[in-house]
Amino acid sequence: METIDFVFQYPFSVLREGGFPLRGCWHRDFFHNDNPIVVELGCGKGEYTVELAREFPGRNFIGIDIKGARMWSGASRAREQGLKNVAFVRTSIELLESFFAPGEVSEIWITFPDPQMKKQRKRLTGVRFLEMYRRVLAEGGIINLKTDSPFLYTYTRQLCLANPDAIAIKEDLTDVHNRPEGVLPALSILTHYERQWMARGLPIRYLAFALADAPLTEIDDTDIPRDTYRSYSRGTLEAEGLRT
Repeated sequence: METIDFVFQYPFSVLREGGFPLRGCWHRDFFHNDNPIVVELGCGKGEYTVELAREFPGRNFIGIDIKGARMWSGASRAREQGLKNVAFVRTSIELLESFFAPGEVSEIWITFPDPQMKKQRKRLTGVRFLEMYRRVLAEGGIINLKTDSPFLYTYTRQLCLANPDAIAIKEDLTDVHNRPEGVLPALSILTHYERQWMARGLPIRYLAFALADAPLTEIDDTDIPRDTYRSYSRGTLEAEGLRT
C-alpha cells in the first residue's frame, strides 16, 4: 500500500498531531482540476471506486475503507489502468471530516454496507452519519445507497419520509437490475459480492437522496422486518433453522 502514491493511510494519532494535508485542497493539490469529488464509503476491494473512475473521467473518485488488504486490490487495479482521477484513503468512516472540508464532496456512494440491524448508531444511513455527511457535502450533494438488505433499504426510506424537510428522495428502486435500459448507468457496475447475492436471487435496492439544512430526527425501527439470510454464505437463516 505504501508504494502506491494515491493511497493515503493516516492513523488517528497522525491526524491529531498535524491533520490531513489535503483537507480542503483535494482539487488544487491532488487532482489538479475542479471536477466534482465523489466518495465511496466502505469501498472494500475498491471495485465500485475504480469502475466509476473509469466510466466517468470527468469526476474524481475517492474510496474509503479501514481494511487495507481489501483496498489494495482496487488500488493496484487503478494503478495498472493508469487512472488519474482516483484515490484511496485507509481510515475509519467516523473520521470523514478529518479528510474533507465543508462542501468539498459533491456525492457519496454507500455500497452494500453492513445493515447493523442491532446497532442503529453504527448504521451508515442513520442520523448520526447523515449529519456528518451533510457537513462535508456541497449544497445539493447526493447520497447513493446500493444494498442487498431489505432491512437497510426500508429503514433508510422510512427515515427519509419521516424527515421531509431535511431529506429529499431523488431515486427509489427496489430492483436495480430490472430498471429501464440506460437509466442510471452507474448502477450497472457489479461488485464481487453483488454477483453472489444476485446468484441467490436477491434483488438489489437503491436510494438516492439529498440533505437540506433542517433538523434530522431518528426513527423507531423495531417494526421493520430483519433480514433472514447471511450476507456471505448461501441459504437463509429460516431454512437452516438458525433465525433468532
